[in-house]
Amino acid sequence: MAAKKRKVANLLALAVLSYLSRRPMHPYELSRTLRDHGDDRSIKFNHGSLYMVVGQLARAGLIVEVATGRQGQLPERTVYGLTDEGRREQRDWLRELVEQPRHEYPGFVAALSLIGALPPDEAVELLRRRLERLAEAREETAVLIEGTVSSGMPELFVIEEEYRLALLEAEIAFVERFVQRIIDPEKGWGPGWARAHAHHREGGGPPG
Repeated sequence: MAAKKRKVANLLALAVLSYLSRRPMHPYELSRTLRDHGDDRSIKFNHGSLYMVVGQLARAGLIVEVATGRQGQLPERTVYGLTDEGRREQRDWLRELVEQPRHEYPGFVAALSLIGALPPDEAVELLRRRLERLAEAREETAVLIEGTVSSGMPELFVIEEEYRLALLEAEIAFVERFVQRIIDPEKGWGPGWARAHAHHREGGGPPG
């Protein structure tokens, strides 16, 4: 099933709609809430992009101004709430993302499809460096999960980190297997790969 075309397709918009489904907020409060909940690890945003998305959602009729106010010397802030259409959009969009797998185009997959353009020794060295970085990310994520849960937070609220940890562990296992398939002394791909790479460098055609 094809993904539905959204009036505002940025995933930051879904996060805004989801938090506004709890109660009206102004953009500064939304930004603080996103960061407090660690959503900046899953959704890229900054002050400017958040305000841009809020404006897009308002123009699309998915959120609406419900109040404006000022506290002390702070600039006036506009509080936004969901419209009925915005609430329907938030639920429909979230259900779609949970239910329907999507084909994505991560950079590492593209690199794997072209890795024959590198000599095998260099590829192995780069893959080993990647393993070091993946192990660091795995440790960081595991510590974050343990610290959050031990503070009394229900595990549901770190489920995206558990998913990230599972992906890291799967990638580590894959890269380790890939390295071994290159360097295996009996059946390794390294010698044939090196010959093919040398041939292509000498003008024998593009690397496969």
